[in-house]
Amino acid sequence: MRCVKSASTLIAKNWFSLTGHSGAGKSTLLRLLMLMERPTRGQVIVDGQDLAAVRSRAIPKHRRNIGVVFQNHQLLFDRTVFDNVALPLIIGGYEHREIGRRVRAALDKVGLLNREGAMPIALSGGEQQRVGIARAVVGKPKILLADEPTGNLDPNLSAEVMNLFEQFNQVGVTVLIASHDLVLISRLHHRIITLRQGCLVSGNSQ
Repeated sequence: MRCVKSASTLIAKNWFSLTGHSGAGKSTLLRLLMLMERPTRGQVIVDGQDLAAVRSRAIPKHRRNIGVVFQNHQLLFDRTVFDNVALPLIIGGYEHREIGRRVRAALDKVGLLNREGAMPIALSGGEQQRVGIARAVVGKPKILLADEPTGNLDPNLSAEVMNLFEQFNQVGVTVLIASHDLVLISRLHHRIITLRQGCLVSGNSQ
């Protein structure tokens, strides 16, 4: 896992776009960062910490510092927009008043404050993705991971989503986006990490 170590150590910086062929290891790297998987050899280092030293009982604490945005949103369609965004805070044991404040702030940031009572099925694909982004940032994570976040969106909506990531990055959130869309990520003028068969083959600055 030497190549994964090289890529993951870079997370201490600001914004990286992760690309590579299907099966190159993009999603695996994100799972390693989330401690959803453990490396068979080598190291994965995040913010100076070797994740091999994180014990199972400390994984929830580690994950509270990381927000994740999925391509297919992973929303609960039997709960409102508000409840979907609130879920990480409820699991984290936040007080009711704090949950309300944080959820509405996150929804306002993604332009969906007026849809907090809606069910996800009533939203467009772009709106559903923005709900997923709000849920990812509601806990004020240090790192935001996104796995093909624009894969199901048209170019205009993709640009809107990337603009949201830019806004979070500007206030200090580290962003790592895995994407096949080289045209889109090349426009962002951030560093691009390329994986091939699990190995880091380039990490060019834009």
